[in-house]
Amino acid sequence: MGLRMDDLHAPTVPSGPASGSQTRDGVEADRLSLLELISEKERVEAELSALSGVLDSHGVNMNTSLTTFDGYPRADLDVAQIRTTRARIIRLRNDYKGLMSRIEAGLHAHHASLPQMASESATRPSQASQVIEGTNASDPGLIETPFAKVNSVVAGSPADDAGLKVGDSIRRFGDVTWINHEKLSKVAETVQRNEGRTIQVKIVRRDMARATSDELQLQLTPRRNWGGRGMLGCHLLPS
Repeated sequence: MGLRMDDLHAPTVPSGPASGSQTRDGVEADRLSLLELISEKERVEAELSALSGVLDSHGVNMNTSLTTFDGYPRADLDVAQIRTTRARIIRLRNDYKGLMSRIEAGLHAHHASLPQMASESATRPSQASQVIEGTNASDPGLIETPFAKVNSVVAGSPADDAGLKVGDSIRRFGDVTWINHEKLSKVAETVQRNEGRTIQVKIVRRDMARATSDELQLQLTPRRNWGGRGMLGCHLLPS
């Protein structure tokens, strides 16, 4: 008989501490600008999605046992690849938490600085307004960080007619952004007060096959008479 390995399903790399102190290029995350942090966040999301696909291809998840009932490695699985993939997912999840904390702090700092920048711009109109970490205040990337993801879309619904697809990331929904969405409650308010009127929705759509992302602006018109529940016909989850 083979060697028993009771902890075979455990990852080969411990989950802590987080490896998020450095990015893929070896730069310390604390040294990145806000836009660079957002870009790194999107890269980590894409890699996590790809790694999840690897587990799916084996028919397992993060908790599936890799041993038989008597503690031996399962012969029907590529145990080594699954363990390596799980370990990478654990590390990336820790990285992601650290990135989100830094992005949140940076966005709140930027939001708090806007009144002062507006005042300084009024007194010195010849000087361009600057924000934290050397990025331009007018850059929409600072405000339009994706804050929600499309989880489902009903065929024939207003969301479907607008072109929303499952997996799309919402950057702006009318005047709602990452800073003010308040756990998506502001999205619901925007829908309620815009029944029958067009809402501008900015999204990011990733093509995993080509490893690319497209930024799109859609026209969404909430309505009740489309034949389903609600006025959108889609389900959003916070990012």
